[in-house]
Amino acid sequence: MNKITMNQKKLLLTLHILFSSIMLGGMVVFLILNITAAGTRNPDVFRACFTVMHVLARTSVRASTIGTVVTGVLLSVLTHWGLLKYYWIIAKELLTAVSIGLGLVGIYIWSLKAADLSTSAALGALNDPEFLTNRLYLFAGIAFQIASLVAMFMLSVFKPWGKRSSA
Repeated sequence: MNKITMNQKKLLLTLHILFSSIMLGGMVVFLILNITAAGTRNPDVFRACFTVMHVLARTSVRASTIGTVVTGVLLSVLTHWGLLKYYWIIAKELLTAVSIGLGLVGIYIWSLKAADLSTSAALGALNDPEFLTNRLYLFAGIAFQIASLVAMFMLSVFKPWGKRSSA
């Protein structure tokens, strides 16, 4: 396969960083909204936090995840990096699989359920074991997603472990 020019690589890398940054920023917003919902006594703010999380899960989380994966694969395939030549790229691929599961499936489902339960019960949801369990899953998913995204950023910068042997 033909490799791309330096300007094409820079454009693709810029898009990859942009989509990745949107993913990380989105998860930080999720964390802030989750903390806000946990600390408020205003039912409107409570419902709004979970509604906004669900809207973001349907829109920017999906778009940024797809954009990041597509640009990442293209960067690997169209440059000297390859998909399996370096340990740090393989680690990023594994973390990407986790992020796809968490972001596109887990956080979407948990935010939808939280939005539904918070709308129907508002602050009364704080006494609902189903809501509390779901909110814990959502918080854990957000925290793990942030940790995995930060790890991927670090892997991209430090590129540890080197090249795999060709054996």
